[in-house]
Amino acid sequence: MTSLASIPVGVVVERRKAMSPWIDFVWRPIAVLPGLPETEPWTQLDAGADIATFYVGSAVVALFRSEAPRYHENLTSGVPSLWVVLRPTDIEPPYEIVGVTADPSEGEAYTQSGTDLVEAVPMPEAARTVIAAFVAEHYVEETFHKRQRDTADPEALARRAPRTKSDKP
Repeated sequence: MTSLASIPVGVVVERRKAMSPWIDFVWRPIAVLPGLPETEPWTQLDAGADIATFYVGSAVVALFRSEAPRYHENLTSGVPSLWVVLRPTDIEPPYEIVGVTADPSEGEAYTQSGTDLVEAVPMPEAARTVIAAFVAEHYVEETFHKRQRDTADPEALARRAPRTKSDKP
């Protein structure tokens, strides 16, 4: 499937000192920037005693017509979000961007591997505007049709005599 629209974004992550004897830091995506910043990937943006933020790099949010109902749900949820997916590299830099999506189901699907770092971050206003226009153009609300149940056949569950060899086909 080819996307009908795309939104370039930049990803910002936070590195926090861990309160654990097994790991030194906890990483998590905290923001998505609209557009493509002219900053080199893995540039440190801010640093404190136990917390540092980094610009990880750029990604593209691809929009597909078949996902329009889920984008609509995302926008009307009250807290529109983008899901950032990072994968550990076991080298420096410690993570690579797998993708950024506006589809909540796709974001959830990335959690299945158990190794990817998936986090929902607030959707920037510029992305919300593009996604809202995409939904307005491609979303078709499906009406709910309640099916009528068939009437129960009381003989369907009745006891029957065991079959004999002459009854079998």
